Amino acid sequence: MDIKDLEYFTVICKHQNIAKAARSLYITPQGLSKIVKNLEAELGTVLLQRTGNGITLTDSGQYLSRNLPEFLQSYHHMCSEIRCIAQRETHEIHLLSAYGILRLVTPDCLAAFSAQYPHIQLCYREFPDRQVEHRFLSGEGDVAFTVGRSALKHVDATPMEKFEIKLMVHKDNPLSQKTSADIRDLAAYPLYIESTEFNIHHDIMARCEAAGVTPKIAFESSGFSLCQKMVSQNKGISVIVDFISDDMQNSNLRLLPFSDGPYYWETYMLTRRGEAPNPDVLLFRDFILEWMRKIKRGEIRR
Repeated sequence: MDIKDLEYFTVICKHQNIAKAARSLYITPQGLSKIVKNLEAELGTVLLQRTGNGITLTDSGQYLSRNLPEFLQSYHHMCSEIRCIAQRETHEIHLLSAYGILRLVTPDCLAAFSAQYPHIQLCYREFPDRQVEHRFLSGEGDVAFTVGRSALKHVDATPMEKFEIKLMVHKDNPLSQKTSADIRDLAAYPLYIESTEFNIHHDIMARCEAAGVTPKIAFESSGFSLCQKMVSQNKGISVIVDFISDDMQNSNLRLLPFSDGPYYWETYMLTRRGEAPNPDVLLFRDFILEWMRKIKRGEIRR
């Protein structure tokens, strides 16, 4: 039985729909259905039934769904511990970073760490927020920079910095005359927003739902830059983190705080809570935190 097949089954249970689960996993619905059939054949039982609205779990499927999270966490924790043992010997740190956070930490920080600790090999990769969390949960990486604190077992979440999320509008948009935005403004103009792979999307959608608002989503992007470009052409509005907007200076844009806010884009550094902490990872964590303190004190310019 393939562990990844079991992970895919948990995604199906989360979405209660084969097509939606397949989209979130970047595979075809046919491929996902085949995985389920293989699981059912190996277990000798039916796990789910298709309905007009999605799927329903059989008794066997419900039992598997209830017990899989703890089983998978234990499995990934064991794999993580084994990898930590190996990496203590090779002195490697694998960093997973959500897009945008290296703007916050700065590439100079990583270069300075490598210069101070040349015996430690630092490798890093960037992904959307949700992919970082999924990959880290699945056992990839030793350290993760992510957006939004994750309530995960065997993981320490160290706060880094948080920044206010604001509404971005063109100076010619009538909203630019306001001193603050209302969540209901998202239903008034085409909204360019980051995709469901980013936590800012889910935060904004949750606030819209709570307010009974249906935003006019024009496009879901894979990054802030496209959203900024469309607003700069006065084709709609967007939501953005103010410190990233500062890097995209444009005199035609206005940032408005939300009147029912503030809403925050909170960043965290995730490390594994193992039985024997990796001393290289502890060095890296402390170096990052001290670098951030130096930025706040004005000793280092971001």
